[in-house]
Amino acid sequence: MLDSLRKSSRSWVAKALLLLLLVSFAVWGVSGQILSGGTGDAVVTAGETKVSGLDYRLAYDRQLAIYSRQLGERITREQARLFGIDRQVLGQMVAGAVLDEQSREMNLGLSKDRLATLVAEDEAFQGVNGQFSRENFRQVLRNVGMTEDGYIKSREEVAVRQQVIEAVADGIAVPATMLEAIAQHTGETRDVQYVTVGEQAIEPVTAPDDATLKSYFEENKERYRAPEYRTINYVRLTPAEIVEDVTIDDDQLRADYEARKSRYATAETRTIEQLVFADEASATAARQRILAGESFEDAVAEAGRTMEDVSLGTLEKSDLPDQAVAEAAFAIESAGGISEIIDGAFGPILLRVTEINPASVQRFEDVRDEIRRELALVEANDTLLDIHDAYEDARAGGQTMEEAASSQRLTMETIRMTDAEGRNESGAPITSIEEQAELIAAAFEAETGLENPPINAGQTGFVWYEVEDITPERDRSFEEVRDRVTADWIAEETDRQVREVAEAYAERFVAGEELAEIAEAEGLSLQSKFGLQRTADDADFGNRGVAEVFDGGPEHSGVSAAPTGTAYNVFKVTGITQPLGGPEALTPQMRENLAAALSDDLLDQMVAKLQTVYPVGVDQRAIERALATQ
Repeated sequence: MLDSLRKSSRSWVAKALLLLLLVSFAVWGVSGQILSGGTGDAVVTAGETKVSGLDYRLAYDRQLAIYSRQLGERITREQARLFGIDRQVLGQMVAGAVLDEQSREMNLGLSKDRLATLVAEDEAFQGVNGQFSRENFRQVLRNVGMTEDGYIKSREEVAVRQQVIEAVADGIAVPATMLEAIAQHTGETRDVQYVTVGEQAIEPVTAPDDATLKSYFEENKERYRAPEYRTINYVRLTPAEIVEDVTIDDDQLRADYEARKSRYATAETRTIEQLVFADEASATAARQRILAGESFEDAVAEAGRTMEDVSLGTLEKSDLPDQAVAEAAFAIESAGGISEIIDGAFGPILLRVTEINPASVQRFEDVRDEIRRELALVEANDTLLDIHDAYEDARAGGQTMEEAASSQRLTMETIRMTDAEGRNESGAPITSIEEQAELIAAAFEAETGLENPPINAGQTGFVWYEVEDITPERDRSFEEVRDRVTADWIAEETDRQVREVAEAYAERFVAGEELAEIAEAEGLSLQSKFGLQRTADDADFGNRGVAEVFDGGPEHSGVSAAPTGTAYNVFKVTGITQPLGGPEALTPQMRENLAAALSDDLLDQMVAKLQTVYPVGVDQRAIERALATQ
């Protein structure tokens, strides 16, 4: 087992994974419902260093959250096992333990002031003002089932461990020879000629006889296996669920309207045009001509401007930065009027207002419903915890979920026959509540007929749930999935035949026939690409096809699957261009990645060595207990 752990510890992408514990509760998203005792046994020991079940469970759920974010959906415990998350976390725990043991033997430590600073800087413990909040600190630790002393001890261990990591891996310089080689490797480009062979190269594939389909079904039976389905009852409690039950009288509504009347007011706006002159004499003359009957448009043209030049737009008084201009514009009595000459920053100004939109205030009757809902939501927030407690008391008193919900004017809803990924028996996505992914994931960890701690709904709400029924996974019969089997067989057979044709063309090319001759004989289009980069995700080749193009020398040829559809590219390399630049051609990000990779490699080697120095023990039963704790 320890050999496999050493291997898993070498799969880290970044040294930050070595920090493992308590870097930020906010990032982990760990809920208190999963940790309530039973996690104190040591799951890993290294010399005198011990890793508790709680530490393992926190790291496990952190990794679970990372995978869930990457996949865009909450993954189940079984999926996590298939991904190897339990083994990854155990490998990380062993690595952390041997680093901590070395730190202990080296007598490394941390001052109380530095430790206090680290705790205060954790965003998970900060209040709305961005400062450390002791109340938040206690609440977060309570949610994850950890004592203050336990957190402080673990945070100190992490900080000390980081000292070892930084001493070994920080400041690593990538050798110039390596940079040169990588620059040459990554900067190389290739030109290719190719033909694309698609479904048109074969006769349409039709369904085979039942014997063939049944044989195919038996060979791929696992693919058609029905997953476990669960029927889930749930009750959602958020301010929105109870807002209609809140009574707000007219006096409250009217008082709120009067107190916030400015919120419902719309300021006066005016559409303004501004003509700037070189001197006051020109401005005065233009104004006199307009008053005598000349149009403002003519005055603008005589000044050598367009109407677009002089338009300021439709503005509120406060939108105008020049106070004198603002006062003059809003002093004009009617649309079409002009102002007096204004002394502007860039010369005398003449204004015209073409449209006036008077200020207005929405009537109380028009916003009454909006005010009522806002006030009701505030009151609903205030009473939500009382309803939560009353519901919990009703369940504790023996009422069913439906009875307890009804007593609080809530509604029990049901999700029928969902798999762990939120799909029904037909494979279609189920749509219920915002928290559906979290609800289904939690329900697939629960037992039938048992009460479960609620999951969070929004910022202040709750969702209670219970599993009504479990339909175990099973093998589907051939008749149940005949259509799927037929479609899959046709797709695979089509792909096989197209690939065979493409490979036959490739063999003809290797035998001496030119690709252009093959294209002409088979009615295909000969295409070319120039400057194909090694790291490109080309639209016609895809990243795998590009890798095939670079998987050989100057005379390389081959067949690669097209990234979309049922098609294959038969290609030959027609040119290779080496980069002109050296290491300077590498981007700063590439250099950082190389340095990080070297740092990780050093850490891997160090951890592997430490695992041979300190006796490492793993208690598999303690791990199982930690994961089983709810």
